[in-house]
Amino acid sequence: MANIVAIVGRPNVGKSTFFNRLVEERKAIEDNLSGVTRDRHYGHAQWGGKYFSVIDTGGYVTGSEDVFEKEIRKQVNLAIEEASVILFVLDCHDGLTDLDKEFANVLRGTQKPIYLVANKADNLEKSLMANEFYSLGLGEDQVFPITATSGSGIGDLLDKIITHFSEVGEEDPDDGIPKISILGRPNVGKSSFLNALLGRERSIVTDEAGTTRDSIDTRYKLFGQDFIITDTAGIRKKAKVTEDIEFYSVMRSLRKLEDSDVVIVMVDATRGLESQDVNLISLALKNNKGIMIMVNKWDLIEKDHKTMEAFKEGMVEKLGEHKWIPIIFTSALTKQRIFQAIELAMKVYENKRKKVPTSKLNELLLPEIEHYPPPANKGKYIKIKYITQLPTKNPVFAFFCNLPQYIKSPYTRFLENRLRENFDFEGVPIKLVYKKK
Repeated sequence: MANIVAIVGRPNVGKSTFFNRLVEERKAIEDNLSGVTRDRHYGHAQWGGKYFSVIDTGGYVTGSEDVFEKEIRKQVNLAIEEASVILFVLDCHDGLTDLDKEFANVLRGTQKPIYLVANKADNLEKSLMANEFYSLGLGEDQVFPITATSGSGIGDLLDKIITHFSEVGEEDPDDGIPKISILGRPNVGKSSFLNALLGRERSIVTDEAGTTRDSIDTRYKLFGQDFIITDTAGIRKKAKVTEDIEFYSVMRSLRKLEDSDVVIVMVDATRGLESQDVNLISLALKNNKGIMIMVNKWDLIEKDHKTMEAFKEGMVEKLGEHKWIPIIFTSALTKQRIFQAIELAMKVYENKRKKVPTSKLNELLLPEIEHYPPPANKGKYIKIKYITQLPTKNPVFAFFCNLPQYIKSPYTRFLENRLRENFDFEGVPIKLVYKKK
């Protein structure tokens, strides 16, 4: 199961600095994709050989009681529900505030491990101030004084956190069974698609956006193939908040996204590919998932013989360098192409697990490289001598050459395109690494 750490607390205690310290200083966050805003809430970190996701929950507000009651309780309850470990960040400069106490009461009901993180403990005097947080009577009987800006004290905290995570090699009863999740905005037809597929009411379907509150798993057999398909809560934009992806939905869909092999991003044909959908695609790419786009409600579009092609072209343009993501047009209502959609998801799953023989790679790609070698750098010629696929979960190809440091990203794109042309990796992110021969 995905390991998720939630950072909670009132505003201005340094949660975001702490978040950045965890995800970026550990060098484990994936590269930001060109043209896609990095989702500010969410990153990967690694410590002691264990990987986990970190969620920054945004400070809860004072002032209007009902905003606090409603929105924040919702946010915090969700964080508590979804996270494996909760980090309650406090501020040594301010000491214990009424808002901290109020918030501590919200956290009391949970059985999840809570750690009190006393930030801004930048000298001995401030570290001693952290002791007053013990009076909250919360957490694992330990307050951790840290300084998020410099990173001091974070190592001890991380050593504790990872004791709660499942071991890397834990047996998964569904291991080896393809896991497919359906993500998309609310009301795009995710549950209707699942029900049409299963031929029975597995998910609650209503026209009210956000009906699906939790991710729903279904074990399913089609064409003699076993797989698990998950319907997730809709992901929508927040009206008044600047974040890219709504917090609640991300929390809910995140676990499923991380646990799945293939992500079906469902798009509403009447609205086209919107920034929310692009954010979802970015999240799936960041997690190295197989990915496909399913345009639903195609029955509602006035069509002639050119409509689909034009629609597809517009979407491919928005995808930019990720034009290898396959697109299928469906209608859950009329059941048009819904089984083909699942066949496509299974094909993406197979592509993700594909292993290309080294002899084939060298036989097909070396002549192309010979014909169009990497541009010389500072008068030095770069020779690529040998290519092999590494034994990783996702396709990674190693190119052995004399001067790996001089190969630039346009040439990497050229090589990726050659790989995709020669070996079908439709729907799968592939990674290229250069090693010194």
